[in-house]
Amino acid sequence: MVTEKKIKLISFVIAACLLSLLNSANSFSLTTRTNNGAFFTPRNGAADLPQQALTTIYAGGFAWEDPEEQQADLENPFNKGSGDDSLLKVDPARLLGPRLQGTNLYFVGIMGSGKSVVGDLLARRMGTYNFLDTDKIIETATGMSIREIFDTEGENAFRDLESQVLDQVHAYVRCVVSTGGGSVCRPVNWSKLQTGIVVWIDVDPVVIMKRIQGTDRPLLQTENPLETLKQIWNDRKSLYEQADVRIEATESMTEHDMADAVLRAVHEFI
Repeated sequence: MVTEKKIKLISFVIAACLLSLLNSANSFSLTTRTNNGAFFTPRNGAADLPQQALTTIYAGGFAWEDPEEQQADLENPFNKGSGDDSLLKVDPARLLGPRLQGTNLYFVGIMGSGKSVVGDLLARRMGTYNFLDTDKIIETATGMSIREIFDTEGENAFRDLESQVLDQVHAYVRCVVSTGGGSVCRPVNWSKLQTGIVVWIDVDPVVIMKRIQGTDRPLLQTENPLETLKQIWNDRKSLYEQADVRIEATESMTEHDMADAVLRAVHEFI
């Protein structure tokens, strides 16, 4: 069972895994914030050197400005075109980072909706943002699969770990974060999610089941997985609706189509 001592140890491991993932993701340095709100930049694993103060600009609920990012054009690029996105001279994803000014993007949605695939794709296109998957961080920190955690420790223990990861992730900026499908169920998690922009990837359960047939997802190990998924979606719908941006993904949309839809919607939101 998960003891208090074990929880503290896992929390430490989560922090180490997170810092390792972020340091290895890109060559540029990371910026985070301390408990008193001051910013510092970990370099080569050292997180104890305060940096000079930054001019703060408020965006998406988070005050931050990256002096290294281009600030020349902060307007919505979709407002300049003729309606044909192919005529845009620059990939709008490259302009999203400067407009977000460090604000994180948090992807929420039911399991199998494509949060990880779309989030990773968007972060790669943006260039200056890291992608993080909270489920993967938990698996790395515990050395167990999500299914194993559910089987041996129970769902509540997994939700505790999920909250720990969000608590530590939200201290960083310039991240696209894919969260677990049930992360929206705990009010404490919303205090972290709302430090950034929350994007709901909304996919019909029938479409999801076509994608994940034969899944080993713990909550779908029932006699009728589709009905279970529908019930989960219905139970969480009002929570997902609290997101800043909603993307209604259809069966015909590819991950690239979904990333394009997120990109446009976030540009329009900010």
